[in-house]
Amino acid sequence: MNVKTTEKISAGTVGRFVLLALALVNQALTITGHSPIPVDEEGVQQFISLAFTGVASLWAYWKDNKVTKKARTKGE
Repeated sequence: MNVKTTEKISAGTVGRFVLLALALVNQALTITGHSPIPVDEEGVQQFISLAFTGVASLWAYWKDNKVTKKARTKGE
């Protein structure tokens, strides 16, 4: 018997689509000359710094960082 199952759409997928829609609306407003997110140069610099720190933190967290001697020992 062939039974097909359909997975539900995950919350992550919905979240990515919502963020994509917001980014597209923001881009359309910017192209038409509107300023949906008014920021100054200092704000941009702070955002870039925050984004860099956030990405570096997530990358370091995601990787399997074997720090302890026991973790670095193979075969145990």
